[in-house]
Formats: sequence, structure tokens, C-alpha cells
Amino acid sequence: MSLKSLALIENWPVPAAAAGVVRADGTVLGVHGPAGRRFPLASVTKPLAAYAALVAYEEGAVELDEPAGPPGSTVRHLLAHTSGLAFDEHRVTAPPGERRLYSNAGFEQLGDHIAKATDIPFAEYLRQAVLEPLGMTSTALDGSPAKDGVSTVEDLLRFAAEVQAPRLLDPRTVAEAMTVQYPGTKGVLPGYGHQNPNDWGLGFEIRGSKSPHWTGSTSSPRTFGHFGQSGTFLWTDPDAGLACVALTDRAFGPWAIEAWPPFTDAVLAEL
Repeated sequence: MSLKSLALIENWPVPAAAAGVVRADGTVLGVHGPAGRRFPLASVTKPLAAYAALVAYEEGAVELDEPAGPPGSTVRHLLAHTSGLAFDEHRVTAPPGERRLYSNAGFEQLGDHIAKATDIPFAEYLRQAVLEPLGMTSTALDGSPAKDGVSTVEDLLRFAAEVQAPRLLDPRTVAEAMTVQYPGTKGVLPGYGHQNPNDWGLGFEIRGSKSPHWTGSTSSPRTFGHFGQSGTFLWTDPDAGLACVALTDRAFGPWAIEAWPPFTDAVLAEL
């Protein structure tokens, strides 16, 4: 099936792009471009890593509010980017819970914490807990849980269906992950500057009232997801009842800031 709106990726100034849309019941409403091609995900890796962390929580391997990361920080702080760790360095720049400091280092410490708790390397835990059960055979993590995933549109549509209608997790756990953690916390949204508040769930960014933003002007405030510096994004709009994935091979930049919101608005308008 094809959607006219997805064909807008043909106009993006990128060497290659693929996109797709899926409903909660797993019905793929459309794909465009090489949906089976593997692309580096950059930070779209984080929602996958977060989902594995939530499986570890449900299995009893970790608790959300147990100590993890820097002193005073918890698993919840690491997932919600409020541990106080710097962006890409394992150094503390603020007390836990005070500011939304988007942190790759925090997700790396989260991965280490889960690996120790489960006695399984984090990439392997992610494979066993999330990728294999969902049939995401073209997805892998080779390095940092913050940014070193590779996947396809086909695989990420499977994941996007899962977060809309969870089978691997209790729906209450997923609802918590899509609920703002530490409400009112301000901080920088990479690429889009200071946001007050800078809403975030457990590993998933929440649109809220952010402006500017990488989703559309018609995206509901409850929209959640993530974008990556490799020119990738995944969003789910619960009010629209669908999710969209787009993967490219051009680094995020002004082109994406310009192209992505009207693309999202077109998808929402068509459906």
C-alpha cells in the first residue's frame, strides 16, 4: 500500500531515504523507499534501549528508582535525562532531577547497569528482550546504547506497533514511559535549543508544548518518539492512532528542520 504523503521523502536533499506508517494493530498503512535497507539510527537507538530497560524492570532485574549512574541518580533519572551527566562525557554537571540534560553518557551508564544486573552484555540483552521477540532480525546494537543501533524501516514499524499496543510489556509500564517524568524540568532539545518545559518520558521524548520541534504543527502534545543525528526519526501520535518512521543517510541539519514538520503534517492530514 502506498500513501502520497510518504512520497514527499523524494524531495528531501538526501542520497537515500525510506519511510513507513503503522497502526497499533500492526497494519502497515504505507512504505516508501528501501524499507529493508539498514541505516544507522544514531539516537533512535535510545527508545529501543529504553524498552529493553523496561523489560529488565518487569523481570525484576532492576527497579526504576534504584541507584544507577552518578551519586543520587536512579535508573529513572538515566532514562529521563535528569541524572546530571553531561551530554557525551561521564562527568556530572548538575544534581539529579534538577535539569533535563540530554545525555548519551547516561544511556551508556544505563546499559552498563543493566548488563551487571542481568549478567548479560547489554546488546545481547536487547536482542533477547526486544529484537528477537518482535522479529526485528535486521536490527542490531554494535556499541553504545545511546547511538550505535542499525535498523530498517520494516523492523522499526514492528517496534512502533509494539509501543502502541504492547505485548512484551504491561501496558501500564508503557503508559508510564510515555508520561512526563520530573514535570516542569527545562533543558536543551538538541538541534532545537532551550525548551521550558523540556518534556521527556522514560527514554522517549514527549512533544508537549515544545516549539520549535521536529514533529508537525498538527502533531498532538501526547506525541512521543525520538530523532537521531543520522537523519532519522520515529514518532507515535496516540491521538491519531499511528506511528511513523523515516530513515536517511544524511546527518541531521537545517534540511531536516525544514523538511520533517511538513512531512509529518502531510501524513497526519492524509490519514
